[in-house]
Amino acid sequence: MADTSWMARFGARLVTNGYAILPIGPGTKKPGQFKRGAWTDYPEWNRHTERATTDVEVSTWSSWPDCGIGIVGGAVAAVDIDIVEDAELALHIERLARARLGDTPALRIGRAPKRMLVYRAAQPFRGIKRHPLEILCLGQQFLAYATHPDTGAPYVWPDEALADIDISDLPEITAEAASAFLDEAYPLLPEALRQRGLAVISPSAEASRSHSQIGTLPAIEAALAWLPNAELDYDSWMRIGMALKGALGDAGADLFAEWSAQAAKDMPATTAKAWASFKPDRIGAGTIYHLAMERGWQPDPALRLDGSVMEATEHPAAGLLSRLDVATVEPALPTPAPAYSLIIPDGLVGNLTDFMLTTARRPQPLLSLGASLCAIGALMGRQYRTESNLRSNLYVVGIADSGSGKNHAREIINETFFEAGLAHHLGGNKIASGAGLLTALHRQPAILFQIDEFGMFLAAAADRKRSPRHITEILDNMTELFTAAGGIFLGAEYANRDGSNERRDIVQPCLCVYGTTTPLHFWGALQGANVVDGSLARFLILPSDEDYPDENITVGIRQAPPALIQGLQLIAAGGGVRKGNLTGKTADQNTAVNPMIVPMNDDARARFRQLSIELTEELRAAAGTAYTSILARIGENALKLALIVAVGRDPTRPEIEITVAEWAITFVRHYAQRTMEAVERHVADTETEAHLKRLKEIIRAAGAKGITKSEITRVSQWLKSRDRDEILLTLIESGDITTGMRGSSTKQAMVYRMARWGG
Repeated sequence: MADTSWMARFGARLVTNGYAILPIGPGTKKPGQFKRGAWTDYPEWNRHTERATTDVEVSTWSSWPDCGIGIVGGAVAAVDIDIVEDAELALHIERLARARLGDTPALRIGRAPKRMLVYRAAQPFRGIKRHPLEILCLGQQFLAYATHPDTGAPYVWPDEALADIDISDLPEITAEAASAFLDEAYPLLPEALRQRGLAVISPSAEASRSHSQIGTLPAIEAALAWLPNAELDYDSWMRIGMALKGALGDAGADLFAEWSAQAAKDMPATTAKAWASFKPDRIGAGTIYHLAMERGWQPDPALRLDGSVMEATEHPAAGLLSRLDVATVEPALPTPAPAYSLIIPDGLVGNLTDFMLTTARRPQPLLSLGASLCAIGALMGRQYRTESNLRSNLYVVGIADSGSGKNHAREIINETFFEAGLAHHLGGNKIASGAGLLTALHRQPAILFQIDEFGMFLAAAADRKRSPRHITEILDNMTELFTAAGGIFLGAEYANRDGSNERRDIVQPCLCVYGTTTPLHFWGALQGANVVDGSLARFLILPSDEDYPDENITVGIRQAPPALIQGLQLIAAGGGVRKGNLTGKTADQNTAVNPMIVPMNDDARARFRQLSIELTEELRAAAGTAYTSILARIGENALKLALIVAVGRDPTRPEIEITVAEWAITFVRHYAQRTMEAVERHVADTETEAHLKRLKEIIRAAGAKGITKSEITRVSQWLKSRDRDEILLTLIESGDITTGMRGSSTKQAMVYRMARWGG
């Protein structure tokens, strides 16, 4: 969990003691970043070598699950004694380091007998490597607090923990002293342990070089001839294997096996197993070409080096060499998905939506559609079901700014339900407690609650630390009722069963909720826990694309069309087929019901089967992230919407056919994707993270023209000046925003803008 991560426990202390730190992905030795609910590489981590770590960064990283801590080299230097074969030799080298460089209190053990000693650098210097010994410094990093990926145990500081040592208390060393130590220590190593590896490109050099990952077989074979496997060390062997797979894919397996077999210690089974495990990331042909060129390889002009292009118009090596010192080029943005176009379905859902739109002063098509789906879903409750016993209970949240016309749909539903004699299906405007919600459902098991200011309601219901139990029980009951629509909801047991406190069971409850809210209130109310526990995934979240649509000034007194009223009554009566006392105004919550089964034609069934296969693959790919709960509900919500639209088309003989299925799947998929994007942009677990995301949204809203510092200050008065400056620096360093100039030739102002549009 985030609150027990290494970063949460030690990050702030390390920064206070003068260290620059980095987030480390769990189970790895690499800097990582947590985005969209998943850990990814952090290729731009070298920027942290140039400045101190900010409080904003520490707070943000502390919220990332299982986040480890790396120490940035530069102000500190570390002596890495990478000897595992001879414990006595490793200890002897450590003693020599203490004698020559100083008796440091900072000793770190990962996989014993390997060890590391940490010092303070008098001046930052480039790292020095004499395998298996290395001095890590500028442009490098090492782990301080994390779980070792090989041993599965934490790194330990047997003498004093680094978090308890001020950086000024570390012995000071220079590049000259470090080099002299290695000159003395290296001859002590037996021949078997001495350098037999390929020179490893420093992280800073690799980060600044751009090359194509894909190579061609003739060019790779030619380059590999300059890199003989003369009993190379394990790291170099792995590096070549990863680069070969990155360059050629699985087509390079035989080449790797042949190259590996050059060594006497090669074991074909081990080689094959290693190849299968390789998952190259940003390593490929360029690495092999670079290593070969360092050893004298001159590519033949006829060779095509870049496997991503079919022909080269000039000497390929010239292009490669010219790019070695060029800053990394941003990858091309993915081709945007086709624009989504909202379609209002036909039938009663469309009729009710159209009535809302033609009578609205500011029409809101998406919000009106969401309200109509909920309203008809409530009337259908306990009357219809799918072949899989899925019901029409639905939770929808419509999001739009204040004054945008989001209340109109609720007013229309109230009016039409009263006119149709169906007001008993309406719950109150507010839910005061979890018990109150169950009382209403006990009275009317198929019921619609329409809640204004839903974001404020959710903020109270989701806040388990500060809200009273009877408020948080509302969200708990809603979560449980969502999956109880096809069975029996068992009420709470109380200590005193005096008649007024009897357990209240409800047969096949159909709770529909339509809430409206502003974006700020809704996303501000949520925390990451609401995403993970699935409570958010049960809501179909519909954000309006037009907060202030054109005003219709001709609207006046309205009268619902008779066909609409009759259609609502027909659905509430189960298509005109009476089922006991279910058609009465006081439906018995204990009455056994047998809803009509709405069939699905073969094409629609095949489409939903295809959706299931697609979602299974997406769930496997998203395993361990916060988004699996949202993905897992897509199929269920799509089928519910298909059921509601099908019944709205023909309440007497409904059928789910392919056009309904396609519409529902497309609709739910689109808004599920938008929900996941919004979670990344808005939902925060800490106050600092929330401030960062709010400021980022302010800059995003400014568009391509950007926003000046004074404009940012005016709209973010809730931030302290220092916090605002730190957040802006963090966003710039992370590459999320960029700076530029705006104005005339006589007056220029610096502006901030998003680095990628729509990102």
